[in-house]
Amino acid sequence: MSTTILELELSLPVNLRDLGGISIAGGTLRKNLVIRTDDIAYATREAAAQWVGEGLAAVIDLRSPAEVALTGRGPLAEFPVAYHNLPLISDVSRATPKGAEGFTHEAMGKMYLQMVEHSAAALVTALNIIAHAPGATAFHCAAGRDRTGVLAAMLLLALGASDEDIVADYALTGPNMRAIMERNQPVMGAMWQAMGVDVSQFDSSQLLNGEMDVAMEMMLRELRARHGDPLAPLREAGLSDATVQRLRQRAAEA
Repeated sequence: MSTTILELELSLPVNLRDLGGISIAGGTLRKNLVIRTDDIAYATREAAAQWVGEGLAAVIDLRSPAEVALTGRGPLAEFPVAYHNLPLISDVSRATPKGAEGFTHEAMGKMYLQMVEHSAAALVTALNIIAHAPGATAFHCAAGRDRTGVLAAMLLLALGASDEDIVADYALTGPNMRAIMERNQPVMGAMWQAMGVDVSQFDSSQLLNGEMDVAMEMMLRELRARHGDPLAPLREAGLSDATVQRLRQRAAEA
């Protein structure tokens, strides 16, 4: 079984935000450089046209091949926007915690740590795209929370943001979680069915409870405990000082 963009109800993202305004080394991250969001593959054409008109030049899609196969690029494929699929998880059915007991904020923090350590090369590629895109870059996964949150954290670390500000940005997704789940249910349900997966294994309703901060705090804490420099896995995978410098230069441009 498969589904296509034509079979989905197009809708606006419910977890989209510009990272501009966050304090970084030397000042404040400027607006219209990086946008984090939930899935834009089934956003409306009107929204896609607006984003391009406002300077969107590149999209980094962090979803797995199975997810991309269901919805493709969506309306943005009609516009001159560079597209980069950089899966942080190759098989979501294997990486996602099983059962309600697995979907704790602590379990998600462990998963984030694994993403940084196991998908460092993809994260480095993403940072290089942001550093050199001729306009704004949007990056997304399905919910705009987990994979998107990891890339946002790595970018903000490279820009010199504090752990507190990184966690605060991540936590902004919390109030949007119910709307995210409702918007994604048709796509994720179709994907699990296409993969022959029992959807009862993936009860993520527990993520609506408690404070989200725990997951990102845990990832940052464990990265520092294990590596000293939380960007060490990315540096080992090729993140250069030149890329970090370029990112900081772009972040400060008027």
